[in-house]
Amino acid sequence: MYNNRFIFALFFLFFTCALFAQSGHVKGIIVDDENNIVSNVNISSGKSSTQSDANGFFEIDVVSSKKVSIIFTHISLKMISLTVNLKPNEFFVFNPIMSNSEEQMGEVFVSSKNRKRVQGIATIDVTAIKKVPGANAGVENILKTLPGVNSNNELSTQYAVRGGNYDENLVYVNEVEVYRPFLIRSGQQEGLSFTNTDLVQNVDFSAGGFQAKFGDKLSSVLDITYRKPTRFGASLEASFLGGSASVDAVSKNKKWSAVTGVRYRNNSLLVNSQDTKTNYTPTFADLQTNINYDISEKWQMSFLGNVSQNKYLYQPLTRETKFGTIDQPMALNVYYEGQEKDQYDTYFGALKTTYKVSPSLTLKLIGSLFHTTEKEHFDILAQYRLGNAAAEDGTNETAVDFTRGIGSQLNHARNDLDALIANVEIKGSKDWKESQLEFGLKYTRESIRDRVVEWEVIDSAGFSVNPPLVMLPKNNQPYTPYEGPLLPYQNVRATNFNTINRFSGYTQWNKQSEIGSNQIWFHVGARFQSWNVSGAAVEGKNQFVLSPRAQFAIKPDWDMDMVFRISGGLYHQPPFYRELRDLNGVVNPNVKAQEAVHVVLSNDYNFKMWNRPFKWVTEVYYKSLSDVNVYSIDNVRIRYVANNNAKAYAQGLDFRLNGEFVPGTESWVSFGYLKTEENYENKGYIARPTDQRLKFAMMFQDYMPNIPSVKVYLNLVYNTGLPGGAPAYSDPYLYQNRLNDYRRADIGFAKVFVDSSTQNAKTGWLKNFKELSVGLEIFNIFNNQNAITNTWVRDVYSKNQYAIPNFMTSRVFNIKLNARL
Repeated sequence: MYNNRFIFALFFLFFTCALFAQSGHVKGIIVDDENNIVSNVNISSGKSSTQSDANGFFEIDVVSSKKVSIIFTHISLKMISLTVNLKPNEFFVFNPIMSNSEEQMGEVFVSSKNRKRVQGIATIDVTAIKKVPGANAGVENILKTLPGVNSNNELSTQYAVRGGNYDENLVYVNEVEVYRPFLIRSGQQEGLSFTNTDLVQNVDFSAGGFQAKFGDKLSSVLDITYRKPTRFGASLEASFLGGSASVDAVSKNKKWSAVTGVRYRNNSLLVNSQDTKTNYTPTFADLQTNINYDISEKWQMSFLGNVSQNKYLYQPLTRETKFGTIDQPMALNVYYEGQEKDQYDTYFGALKTTYKVSPSLTLKLIGSLFHTTEKEHFDILAQYRLGNAAAEDGTNETAVDFTRGIGSQLNHARNDLDALIANVEIKGSKDWKESQLEFGLKYTRESIRDRVVEWEVIDSAGFSVNPPLVMLPKNNQPYTPYEGPLLPYQNVRATNFNTINRFSGYTQWNKQSEIGSNQIWFHVGARFQSWNVSGAAVEGKNQFVLSPRAQFAIKPDWDMDMVFRISGGLYHQPPFYRELRDLNGVVNPNVKAQEAVHVVLSNDYNFKMWNRPFKWVTEVYYKSLSDVNVYSIDNVRIRYVANNNAKAYAQGLDFRLNGEFVPGTESWVSFGYLKTEENYENKGYIARPTDQRLKFAMMFQDYMPNIPSVKVYLNLVYNTGLPGGAPAYSDPYLYQNRLNDYRRADIGFAKVFVDSSTQNAKTGWLKNFKELSVGLEIFNIFNNQNAITNTWVRDVYSKNQYAIPNFMTSRVFNIKLNARL
């Protein structure tokens, strides 16, 4: 009863705030034509007036339901005039660029600015991406704070969305699809994600029910646009985890522009905080560039290029892990020999040309080439001792006063992969009146060369442990001699040369209209894909799928600024190479596309609280999946069964409250509930590996009131435990383990010496900088022990197996320098 009253009171507060707001609201950040923040701009509309603050931020209330003009004036810059017509309590974001050369006047039809809102697309603030702390800071770090997006691994940039896995997310940069590595099995091997935060201009994200113009995946779309610079600039970032630098360049005639970035990362600071002591010498580096050329007002060309090399050199030495209970504390000591040498080299290039045939017709031609060579070579011998933990003896080594188990484990791999993926795509859009037609056609060729050789031998108390799923003579050692063969505990050997040819396309109709005084939007379309898998020893059949999708949104003519949306359709995910390869490394060329029916209901509510803008987003979703390709997850490696013999579902509820908890800065709080289960070969429904039941996250920005130049950033995530950590050979229908809850809070403090509001007041060497700050970051500030998997060790005496958690990183301190010229 108390909870119901609390929820009612909370919603009553939101609705009451909206009912009293009868004005429209315009806000934004003002910059000049060199992208410098402009403060003390006078903004007026009728009887309302205000000024932009030190961060260039402004907000002004205007008369609603009629055309009104807003005037922007500054003592040294030309005037800007803006005409708007807003609904009661409607928020309009306008970021003017004030010039010293010419006046700017224009009329804005706000209905066209609701596009992303009615499509269910979340736009992420780029400045927040660069500032919010995280072990893997960047776009993915922010995504993990959104509802429906889950990750229990701070060393990885991979994420799961609403019950999907890491392979079910689309990622575009400048409308070009990018790919994740094939052989990565551990988060600490990943190094750098493709997206370079220094080059980013815009980030859009959709967690489901997305439109037909986006590609063939089941879960989400991340759409990133790199910026097109207008002036020279440079930036630098350095920390104990690595560094980055970028340069913006523009030709004198403004036809050529380029933004180029280089990055280096070293995860030693994080890896050395784990239980395993290592000699760890990784080198993760990449170079990216985005070059633009304006041939004419109607014709533009651009090139996006990336070269990256990730070397992972890992030599484990010892491991000491304490676990168990207060009554029975236990310890595991492991001594290692051997090393792991991995290398992932990727080369990516995309050429895009855009031609505006007429004011209503635009065509684009995009070609891209992605080449990756990956090798994973290791021989690691682990000899362990399991026992009761003794009292601390003052040494660095965990004491064991009673040994329960001894043994060894030898892991070997010689895995090599070479993949070449080529794409050619033509797409366009045709506008007329308030409708738009979008279309596209794409050809993809994937050439994969793959060799898998990996095995594991396990010794327990001097006796070789045979594989669990192979019928062998009974082993009664040491009482009777064992006469059966000695086999590796796990053994995978395969060589695959495969080619996949794909044709895909889409068409989509967009329409904006009205029902009475209510605004409505339609987005109706369909995708198709046809593909065939061939190879030296396999020949698959031609397969074809059709995916109709639709969205409908309505904005009622209410005092409350609300948008209601329903979206969904039929979604297919034709198999990528990873999904074709089964647990034994053998390619099944006739794996079918996984199919999902999406239904998403959402409500988007803008309101004002504490006289500042806020947004409350609620989404309810359901997915019904068929032809499911069952998989298991070990750290970040996904292994598929590759037989489409399952069906599944995912259902959930997501909330997000974001707004200016602190004036001029955006923060948010997210909550999500998810349940996803699968039924394999009609054995019954059990939890899927991504069954993340509850999720809470917060991204908060603040500053110290008495010292406004000291900024504070908080990144907090709580996820309930995932199914996982069970032995690799176990049948999930007989035994399914669930990991502990994931709890993590990262906090950052930054002392700002120079920013846009203080640059003109600085003298000496500081006047050369547009931005300069030094920060302290504390990762995992509460030092929570989060486990990603379990190591299973046998007890000789009781013949039990113990799950020893493989803990992630502990508390780590980092110092970071940011500068921009």
